[in-house]
Formats: sequence, C-alpha cells, structure tokens
Amino acid sequence: MLVRVAIRNTCAARAWQVGVVITVELAKTLRDAGLRWHPETGDRFVIDKPGVDEDVYTVSEMTVERHDHPSGTILGFNGTTEWALDSVTADESLWLPREDQLRVLLGPAFIGLTRVAAGERVVHTVTATIAGVDRTFAAEDPAIAYGQALAAYIAASLE
Repeated sequence: MLVRVAIRNTCAARAWQVGVVITVELAKTLRDAGLRWHPETGDRFVIDKPGVDEDVYTVSEMTVERHDHPSGTILGFNGTTEWALDSVTADESLWLPREDQLRVLLGPAFIGLTRVAAGERVVHTVTATIAGVDRTFAAEDPAIAYGQALAAYIAASLE
C-alpha cells in the first residue's frame, strides 16, 4: 500500500497538496539496511512510533525546522501542526525518501528506468548493477522500484 502524504501549505489560502511517497515498510527496510538520514528542507518523514506513523511531515523552515546540536538533530514543530508536539529527534523519525533522492543514492549502480504499460496498469522497472550483476526491480510507482533497488544495493554492499 502506498502512503498518501498531505502537506499543509503554510499559506492558509492554498489547498492541501497530495503526493505519493514510499511505504513506511520500505523506509524501515532501508533504514534497517543501513541508510542514514541527515534531514534537509523538503524531506518527508513520519514519527517512528505505533499510532502516529500515518501522519507524514515535511521538513520546512516554516513548519518543521531542523536544529543541529552536538547531541544530535532535533526536528522542531513550529506551532502549525494539529496536535501538541514541540520536537522529535531524528532518531525517532523515519525518512520517506523521494524518487530523486533514491536515484541519487543508487549512484553508479543505477543503469536505467523503464516505464511499460500493462493493460490498465503502468509498471516502472529500475535496473541496477548489484554485486556485479544487473538486476531489475519493478513496481507501479517508480519510487518503490528505486527503494527496492537501493535496499538490495545496500544489503549486497554489506555482505
């Protein structure tokens, strides 16, 4: 299941914007494989705790601001969220990387992305060289295919 993300625009006159991000499960797989997050403006994340991991947030100077301290990174909520939350550590958060970020993280292993119509569906296939072998990863959403390829790439790099 894809997670739909609603990003509240800081201008009250504008409507909610909706986009697709990778699944929380795939994000956990990437994190557990060794992917580390250094929050940047525009990054999407969830609070990594049961019951609150369905709300997706976006790092923004207006809403969720990154504060770097010697003890670690804190994500501060600047009073525009619906519930009382001052801040959360980056370690308590789960990054939901975007398609472009996943592609960059694949680096030189990335060979290509293809898009094929399969009846009513469209399938995106990422091809990457992993441990010297060209492998393909297919999903309806390209971000998912990139995420699967990156998880395999990290796992193979650690073997």
